[in-house]
Amino acid sequence: MARKYHPDINPNDKEAEHKFKEVNEANEVLGDPEKRKKYDKYGKDWEHAEEFEKAQRSGRTSSGHRRQSRSQQFEGADFSEFFESMFGGSGGFHSARGTRFRGQDYNAELKLHLRDVYNTHKQTLTVNNKNIRITVPAGIENGQTIKISGHGGPGQQGGPNGDLYITFSIVNDTPFKRDGNDLYSTVDLDLYTALLGGDITVDTFDGQVKLKIKPETQNGTKVKLRSKGFPVYKKEGTYGDLFITYNIKTPTGLTTKEKELLKELAELRK
Repeated sequence: MARKYHPDINPNDKEAEHKFKEVNEANEVLGDPEKRKKYDKYGKDWEHAEEFEKAQRSGRTSSGHRRQSRSQQFEGADFSEFFESMFGGSGGFHSARGTRFRGQDYNAELKLHLRDVYNTHKQTLTVNNKNIRITVPAGIENGQTIKISGHGGPGQQGGPNGDLYITFSIVNDTPFKRDGNDLYSTVDLDLYTALLGGDITVDTFDGQVKLKIKPETQNGTKVKLRSKGFPVYKKEGTYGDLFITYNIKTPTGLTTKEKELLKELAELRK
């Protein structure tokens, strides 16, 4: 109930604030036999029992008429109203003691691009109008949640602060498909390079590399580039692999001469 009616969850809600105070009071009373005894006798103004009893003793030293009048005045009366009239409001006697309550945990989502999490970097978040600077480790996964201790809601009555949980939403707008620490991409090959072999330049996540194509490379052939994948989370300098699939492009717009040569080649293959 304390969490349900906590001021951080119900800002500017007077009813929730009142309920929260009642929960605190109930917890304090029920945990102490002496306090519970006072509560059974004096109700919600149990904290002011000593003042009330002192006022009663003072009344007994006066005349019998006054004693009767005071007795009639307080019998069955609302003790809260009595203390307001006697002491100018019960707030001055409100106990500062209370059970320590841990602050509410906060949850936030941080949206980043895949290239943003290729390197470890700093990010500043604004949570409840407060700027929080965090370190985003390279290789963090989409949907992964990290905890920032002590950056949640403030504790109540000396209790510890709650924690901040950040869930990462990673947008992949690159030509690479990510699967854990490995990356996958497709590279087009022209028919002639696939048949005869040669050198090509391909993109990796952090630059370009040259690859040697073997003669008679088939469509769908896969090659692995070691340590050219994505960084391993919290293992600086360690990377997954990059897997490349070759897609052989069939030429279009053939000239007459090209068609003749292809026919000749087809006859030779027979």
